[in-house]
Amino acid sequence: AILAPVDSQHPPTLAPSKPHAHVVEMYTRFVEPGRLALITYGPCAGKMCTIVDIVDQKRVVVDGPERVTGVTRHMIPVKRLSLTDLTCKIPKGAREKTLRLALEKDGVMGKWSATAWAKKVKANEVKGSMTDFERFKLMVARKKRSVEVKKSLKKTKK
Repeated sequence: AILAPVDSQHPPTLAPSKPHAHVVEMYTRFVEPGRLALITYGPCAGKMCTIVDIVDQKRVVVDGPERVTGVTRHMIPVKRLSLTDLTCKIPKGAREKTLRLALEKDGVMGKWSATAWAKKVKANEVKGSMTDFERFKLMVARKKRSVEVKKSLKKTKK
């Protein structure tokens, strides 16, 4: 096991020579049934899905469920998914209703919308759907804010 350094001057060691050193966990987001993921490529890109079943080393079966996220049950390569920290307790190959109930019970979608990652995705969607005039208004507002910040900083320096 790789051990974490006790302080910044000592690099990590492979042998557990110090009893107070902590073991570093290498990876926590496993591909498993119930894992919430973001689809990064393809027709469903940008939508959330839940892994329902593992087909092989590179492919999984995902489901939205469709009523909740708009993703139908289909097979997708793991490369096209970004795994999140959120999971719900479902059996392997769970039906859509079972999945929907498990997501509601655990409040997974609510937890997801509270994360910084979800807020960033939402902000990028809003930014992408802006018209030319809305982008112009945003630019003007940013310039005004910048001027006000510089004024207030100038006052505090004096």
